[in-house]
Amino acid sequence: MTKLPRILWFRRDLRVEDNPLLSLEGEVLPIFIFDTAILSKLSPHDRRVTFIYHAVTTLKQKLKERGLNLAVFYGDPIEVFKHLLSQYAFDEVCASGDYDEYALARDRDVSHLLPFHALQDTYIFRPDEVLKSDGKPYLVFTPFYNRAKEVFRHAHMIEYQSVEQKLMNFAYDPLHRITSAGEATDSLSLEAIGFIPQLLTPHQQYSPDEKLARFRSKLADYPKNRDFMALEATSGLSTDLRFGTLSIRSLLRWLSEQKKSGVDTEPFFRQLIFREFYAMLLYHFPHLATKNFRYPFCGIENNEYFEAFCSARTGVPIVDAGVRELLESGEMHNRVRMICASFFTKNLLLPWQWGEAFFARHLMDYDASSNILSWQWSAGTGVDPQPYFRIFNPATQSEKFDKQKDYIHKHLPPDYTLPPIVDHKASSQKALEYFKNAQQ
Repeated sequence: MTKLPRILWFRRDLRVEDNPLLSLEGEVLPIFIFDTAILSKLSPHDRRVTFIYHAVTTLKQKLKERGLNLAVFYGDPIEVFKHLLSQYAFDEVCASGDYDEYALARDRDVSHLLPFHALQDTYIFRPDEVLKSDGKPYLVFTPFYNRAKEVFRHAHMIEYQSVEQKLMNFAYDPLHRITSAGEATDSLSLEAIGFIPQLLTPHQQYSPDEKLARFRSKLADYPKNRDFMALEATSGLSTDLRFGTLSIRSLLRWLSEQKKSGVDTEPFFRQLIFREFYAMLLYHFPHLATKNFRYPFCGIENNEYFEAFCSARTGVPIVDAGVRELLESGEMHNRVRMICASFFTKNLLLPWQWGEAFFARHLMDYDASSNILSWQWSAGTGVDPQPYFRIFNPATQSEKFDKQKDYIHKHLPPDYTLPPIVDHKASSQKALEYFKNAQQ
């Protein structure tokens, strides 16, 4: 019996190098779906869509160089698969696993239409791979990290080798616009899916290989420099990991080579495991996306404070500089993210969900698990055993990690003079009282 073709569904793996989808023999239909359930919530100026579009068109070209191609769709994934199945027969659909609540529900719905083959690609570990001896998930990072190092094997970073695949006959040139009413075709462009091309920063335009080359000289000093926001001492790879333009296994192999040359790679590896920890937590506790894990206090709604924060007008220089960086580039240094989130939840006493949603609208590297669990950490409501009274002082943080105010001056105008909308000491004391009373 002749085997039916399989669908290769590219999602968070927008590359040809080290891609498990390309290790599967047989006849294939490679596809990418601009998911309207996601896109409909975004601004037409969302710069992430420009990044994804460039990644998709680059992927399409690289597949063509291998004798393959990429069919690009615009619509609800369920409608896309129903449309394909109304015209063709397939053996299965293959895609890399994705573990947030929407992705799990979407993949479950697709699996009701045809067999769904989930591949391990987005993360180092499967969500059930690093667990306690009783089979329960870890709630504390350090034990999780120690167990992850025990579980980690060379197999976790082996490269997937591409094999020869036969391309299914299909109309690959146009954009296929799918609705419940049927199909329409259009030329493939950002405008065709309702978005306006955005200017990406020079760093955002670098390839993953270029970013790795730039990071190589910084890796040895990463532990002592990574919190200094003006030094640009971090890898800048989070967006590539988010959308899979860089394989996590490729990054691990690169780290292994640096370790062989005598560089201490443990501090950076630890940050990668934080990413795994947060993904595991959201998988096992999906309610964390909107609900506190601990402490009933949920913040106080204040639209005036929220608008001041979102428009970079709080009068706290390091906070306003961070928000301006975010609004102007889609990026924010990780230390600044922690400072801003602490100020938002502890000094302004706003609901962490509001801050998480604001970051979700603007971060180039937005990853649901990392963003949600980081905001819960800052709010003191997450799984972290550290109590609610951890409050960052923006002034002392700025003095410690931006002593010359290089980062602040880079992102704030010279005439910036705004009075703080809250006093740090008084607002911190107020936060402590609210959290303490919420437990009684």
